Amino acid sequence: MASWFQRATSSTHAQFAATAIVSGAVVAGAILGYQHVRRVERTEDLKRSIPALGAGDEGKLTDWGAASPQPTMSKEDERSAMLAERAQKGDYDDELILEQLARNRVFLTDAGLQKLRSAFIIVVGCGGVGSHCTAALARSGVSRIRLIDFDQVTLSSLNRHAVATLADVGTPKVTCLRKRLQQITPWVHFDLCNELFAPSAADRLLGPWEGRKPDFIIDAIDNIDSKVALLDYCYKNNLPVISSMGAGCKSDPTRIFIGDISASTDDPLSRSTRRRLRALGIASGIPVVYSTEKPGPGKAQLLPLPEEEFQKGSVGDLGVLPDFRVRILPVLGTMPAVFGYAVANHVILKISGYPSEYLPAKGREKMYDGILAQLQGSEEKLARATTPGEDAQGLKLAISANDVGYVVEEIFRGKSAISGVSTRLALCRWRKPSGSTIDLSVEGQKTSRVLLRDLVCMTKEEATVHEREVIQGGKTPEALYSKEIVDLVEARINEELGYEKYR
Repeated sequence: MASWFQRATSSTHAQFAATAIVSGAVVAGAILGYQHVRRVERTEDLKRSIPALGAGDEGKLTDWGAASPQPTMSKEDERSAMLAERAQKGDYDDELILEQLARNRVFLTDAGLQKLRSAFIIVVGCGGVGSHCTAALARSGVSRIRLIDFDQVTLSSLNRHAVATLADVGTPKVTCLRKRLQQITPWVHFDLCNELFAPSAADRLLGPWEGRKPDFIIDAIDNIDSKVALLDYCYKNNLPVISSMGAGCKSDPTRIFIGDISASTDDPLSRSTRRRLRALGIASGIPVVYSTEKPGPGKAQLLPLPEEEFQKGSVGDLGVLPDFRVRILPVLGTMPAVFGYAVANHVILKISGYPSEYLPAKGREKMYDGILAQLQGSEEKLARATTPGEDAQGLKLAISANDVGYVVEEIFRGKSAISGVSTRLALCRWRKPSGSTIDLSVEGQKTSRVLLRDLVCMTKEEATVHEREVIQGGKTPEALYSKEIVDLVEARINEELGYEKYR
């Protein structure tokens, strides 16, 4: 062995090889060591640059659990704000930012992360869903976020808010989010709008920031009027938007989906939003996060207001704003977080260009066209019977395929009102009309007088019997159907009368 070692060490080639290996190891070690030392130095420099935490009393809660009306930023909040101010001016090591975003960086690639870091996103609604969504976006690298919300943090907010603490109770939700998140991502620029979203302010609230249009708008509103106004504005102005439907009364995270608003079901907020949008001519084209969980025995539900509340006067006076919610919605604290993270995940993938495929909803447009054609034939036949001597050929209907979809899906929940069957559907008049069904007020044009409120959803077979017995015969619906069916149809028709003001 000794002689072999002597021969190997005496070889010139072996000596060169050994020297190269040792030199390479030394250089690699030096480079890695230097990088480690530099990273440690940058981190320590950052820590030293943060103003020292001085002595002073923390903000105290009032007797009713709200933050003091006096400015009560703690010393830690103050130094975080000072650091954030510097960071947003560029006085923050970019290598440290990339280190903090390292996991996102390797997942999305440098190009994808750069798109995310340069994005401008608007979050409307900063409660349970909106706060978790905003926190996820800031932690993932989004550098410009506009927050819109008029509300304040309450004690009951703390079961579902992403970052609020007791010290934040009584403060605006937008301020709370900025204050807490700048302690995590000080380089993020926040634009705060402490106000309720309203159509009259849409151009300003959803407008550009320093010349840049929003890359995405997030709807996390739980007030139906504001939600519909926001989605209508975004749709008609070609602004990318995603909407969170109701997380209240939900408990099963495995039933949460992302899809088109036309596919969202089994959620009162989703149904009301979808119905109002259809009335505005918007049937699809808006992605939403929704739950397919159905209500059931023992599950939480929104109960009607007690009678004594109505006796006190106008129920609307109980809300924080006119026409705003006046009841406490049962919410499991985990579910808004799941909805918020699902929304944030969608936005991150879309902006960064990461591949994403969601289960598509089955289109029913052909079915609506078929139902409309069937209704056209029924109305022509009825017109000939109610207006003798008048040719009903070419009769026009003031109803479109979208209107058919609205009646089928929103008024009758996609099922026959008679049997509950969801296939081979048709629309027909519920009651026999009195007088002529043709409108001849426009010269040269014959139009059916049928309105959406006149129609009921049935199977084709049921519609054939109904037209024979009720529309062409002498029976009334009460004579043909049970009281439960008649009450159901009448309730749905009366419900539609309340929605007609939005059309």
